Amino acid sequence: MTRRERSIDGEWFEQLYREQGDPWGFETSPYEQAKYAETLAALPAARYADALEVGCANGVLTALLAPRCDRLLAVDPSPTALAAARARCRDLPQVRLEERSLPAQTPAGPFDLILLSEVIYYWDGDDLARMAAYLRDALRSGGDLLLVHWTGDTDYPKSGDDAVTELRDLLGDAVIERRGDRHDRYRLDLWRRV
Repeated sequence: MTRRERSIDGEWFEQLYREQGDPWGFETSPYEQAKYAETLAALPAARYADALEVGCANGVLTALLAPRCDRLLAVDPSPTALAAARARCRDLPQVRLEERSLPAQTPAGPFDLILLSEVIYYWDGDDLARMAAYLRDALRSGGDLLLVHWTGDTDYPKSGDDAVTELRDLLGDAVIERRGDRHDRYRLDLWRRV
């Protein structure tokens, strides 16, 4: 399979959500539900003051994460996905949803949790380097960076494994690894900001 050379843009996601509603089955897939449970279980803190979820899609994981956060900023480039997320999270006052395409439109930090779930393999090397620079500034010292990525074959710019390895190398001594698990079809990595 030939990989894309450039980052996948927000319009690609918007078209998917307009045409399919829930293209990856976040609302209905037992695989996704099990992955969400494992994602939440991996968080080392019971509560986070300020959290950022990048690529919140239709807000299924956002709604599950929100009770653990005083303030949760969830961003996505797709207006259609965000409309679904707003409906799902309407009774969660700690959740703020914004249309943003990272790493070009990064929100101001700092955050004590940043969740990158199923997103970094959509970025090419240049965007991954920009995201690494942003993470160095946006994640508080002692803050958690949680990555969850599918490990199957795609035409995305990077595989899940390659993207995580590259981001880890780019961050260097800015983070320490706290956990690295492999599951059926995905990996989960937890790093802490030094």
